[in-house]
Amino acid sequence: MQLMENIHSSVAEQSLKEPSDIKILMRKEISRMLMDRSDLDPIPQNSPVVLLVVGVNGAGKTTSIAKMVKAAQTQGQNVMLAAADTFRAGAIEQIKIWGERLGVPVIAHRAGSDPGAVAFDALNAARARGVDLLVIDTAGRLHTTHNLMEELRKVRGIVEQNSDGFIERVLLVIDGTTGQNGLIQAKSFTDSVRCDGVFLTKLDGTAKGGVALSISVELSLPIWFIGTGEEAVDMSAFDADAFAEAVLPTTSI
Repeated sequence: MQLMENIHSSVAEQSLKEPSDIKILMRKEISRMLMDRSDLDPIPQNSPVVLLVVGVNGAGKTTSIAKMVKAAQTQGQNVMLAAADTFRAGAIEQIKIWGERLGVPVIAHRAGSDPGAVAFDALNAARARGVDLLVIDTAGRLHTTHNLMEELRKVRGIVEQNSDGFIERVLLVIDGTTGQNGLIQAKSFTDSVRCDGVFLTKLDGTAKGGVALSISVELSLPIWFIGTGEEAVDMSAFDADAFAEAVLPTTSI
């Protein structure tokens, strides 16, 4: 792995022998490799944004959406939700419940309807109402389910074709406890819909979120946000230095 190669090289160059010095070096290298080198602002403030949220079932997608909405509201943004997960039973109702809790409008059709039509109607409604941030939920699909991934590509295409006046972002939600499978998911979704950044969830327990390093290094996909609990306020922007410190705490040196 590139991390270990870099560390071995630096240890040799600096003639490091003390374990404490090597751990400090490792923490710095982890932080460096996780730095977001893209020039994309995750949620720009100077233009309306449409945020397409994708990920597998169980990753914490719906909760992450609620957290994004809450964060945007604290910044004074006008937010709208779109319930384009028309596949999973109860998904539309879940988004509607969060919409009521957070006081934001929800664009929804019946269960089983065309998710692309939901996205289309939501974009038109958001444009008409002067919305700052439109968050589109999508069906949590297994990255190995070809027909569902094709449907997601179609939704992505509809957003691209009808997003005049909006900046587009595709946010991939990954369970921080999934390990190597998270990297496989990230590669599949990025290949299908060109994800822009990652929301890493479930980092509230003992999970170290090592998948973040794999995704960042192997796919050049930045980690934008992390979820640290179940409440709508339990999220933060990703901080590479803080993450490296959590992986290799100073107190353990």
